[in-house]
Amino acid sequence: MKRGKIVHAIVNFITSVLIIVTVILAFTIVSAKVSGKEPSVFGYQIKTVLSGSMEPEIQTGSIIFNKKTNSETLKEGDVVTFLTEENILVTHRIIEVVGNEYITKGDNNSGKDVQPILPQNITGKYTGFTIPYLGYVLNFANTNLGSTLLLVLPGLYLVGYSILIITRSLKQVESKIPAKNDK
Repeated sequence: MKRGKIVHAIVNFITSVLIIVTVILAFTIVSAKVSGKEPSVFGYQIKTVLSGSMEPEIQTGSIIFNKKTNSETLKEGDVVTFLTEENILVTHRIIEVVGNEYITKGDNNSGKDVQPILPQNITGKYTGFTIPYLGYVLNFANTNLGSTLLLVLPGLYLVGYSILIITRSLKQVESKIPAKNDK
């Protein structure tokens, strides 16, 4: 009896987490696609790390959370995400402040970045919060196939789980109703 309750509690927990994650992902993906901007949750920018330039602190495939910041408060040692001249987002550490420009370097890179970063090119400051490997999922979710699958598959799981629960409940009700011949 006790084992069944534990399994039931685990299934309920997993289902609840899936519902919450599905709602958050759906809202984030839809709002990002509609606005044409990067995904954002509760004011934090969500960025996917696609290279190993900041390893070991930030692993490839992780997502990081950035917060918009006033460039005047940035200092040596801060990790920032900035837009390069090629319109590529990069997350590196500030190793030197020269006037109003920032010299950056990836922790895992041997040399500093070629171009200094202007304050207006900084999109946010790394908050220190990282979720490893979720960046691969988020990157996939930004594709048409990925967003469709990430919205449809959890929905199918929930429908299937609901059918299973309804079927079990009906069997329990039927087993409690006496047959007409039993009178």
